[in-house]
Formats: sequence, C-alpha cells, structure tokens
Amino acid sequence: MAVTLWTELARASNAAGDEIILRTRNELFEIRYNGLELMSNLSHQSEDILAKRSLRLHGAPARRIFIGGLGMGFTLRTALRHLEPDAEIVVCELIPEIVEWNRTHLGHLADHPLRDPRVKVRIGDAMELLGKEREPFDVILMDTDNGPDFTVRTPNEAIYQSAGIGQIKQALKPAGIGAFWSATSSPAFEQELNKAAWHWRRDEVSLISGRVDAFHYIYFASQSAAKVGFLQAG
Repeated sequence: MAVTLWTELARASNAAGDEIILRTRNELFEIRYNGLELMSNLSHQSEDILAKRSLRLHGAPARRIFIGGLGMGFTLRTALRHLEPDAEIVVCELIPEIVEWNRTHLGHLADHPLRDPRVKVRIGDAMELLGKEREPFDVILMDTDNGPDFTVRTPNEAIYQSAGIGQIKQALKPAGIGAFWSATSSPAFEQELNKAAWHWRRDEVSLISGRVDAFHYIYFASQSAAKVGFLQAG
C-alpha cells in the first residue's frame, strides 16, 4: 500500500531564521524552504538540460565549471557525464545540511555525484565565492532559486540584476557560457541581460508531454553570439 503521509527526514535552519525541511513520501523526496517547495525529484529534466545544453553550446571541452546551488545533485550529475576526466567542477551550496543530505538521504537519486573526484564542494554564498575565484570558468550554471522572479532569499535578487550579471560575466572566459534556471520567463531579467551587452537566448523545457502551459525556462548568455544563437543582444 502506498504511503500517503509525508515523513520528515531532516531539518535545518540558518541565522536568518529560515527553516529548511527534507521530507519523503513513497519515492518522492522534497526540500521545502520556509514552507514552500524549493525542489523535488519528481521532475528534473530542466536541470539536466541546464547542464547538458550549456556544455554543448560551449563547444570545446569545458575544463572548469561552476555550479551555483547543489540541490539534489541532478545538474551536477549531468555535467559530470559530459565532461572529460581532467575537468573540475566547483559546486557552491549555501546550506551545509543540503550537502550532507546529498551524501546520505539523497545521494542515490543522482548516483552519488559528490563522490566524483572532479567535484569540489564550497559552502557559502555563490556570488561571494565567485568573487574570490582567480581562475575564470568555461561555464557557470546558476540554479540557486526558482528563477529571477522567485528568489528564496532577498540577497539572491542581486544575482539577476546588473551587478550580479556583471560579476558572472567577469568570472567567465571570453567565450564562456552563463546559464540561469528559471521556473518562469522573466521580462525584467531579460532587460538586465540586454543592459549587460550579453548575447542571450531563452529555452523552454516542457515538463509534461502535450501540455502547453507547463514549462521551465533556461537562459543562456555569452559574449559570443555564435555560442548561444542569440535571441537578443545589448
């Protein structure tokens, strides 16, 4: 008989008083942030595409990748599948408990990507860590929120504004790719990308076959128009 009630597996909090809960029901795992669903393993094709399409758009083998947000490890696992043995992935996660959950409760979902020697985990704010990196990246994947219009914490709003976009652009190699996951399309974010003089495109990812109202979105940006097959450019 299928279980209909949720079982709480773990709980965490931070200095700001936010509550993060990991819970499960049958084969479904869910992380909730202040009572709202932040992520689950129910549908992760858009996270897979975030990594796969970014690396394909980059073209040449990417040697150094930054992922903002570990989540349940799906973006990381897909990136690992498309990288050479000598590549390096820096994964930044703000909440240390989420890293621990990926090593225990959640690891099997994405085949334990944190065990791969190419992965370096950093705990902290993604933008702060990007600012400290001296060596630029080939690809930067930002999956820290539910998108530019639905950030989980107020400081994350800066990621999708001119200062954050400029910082990500500076942390990339000249032909690098910056990609941003979003639950919705965001005209305001698109305006910021134009201001940054970045070539960019927005891809729709269908969540349910045959449905025209169930999409996630990925924004790809680069200084090279040829890299992204741009929709618009500043």
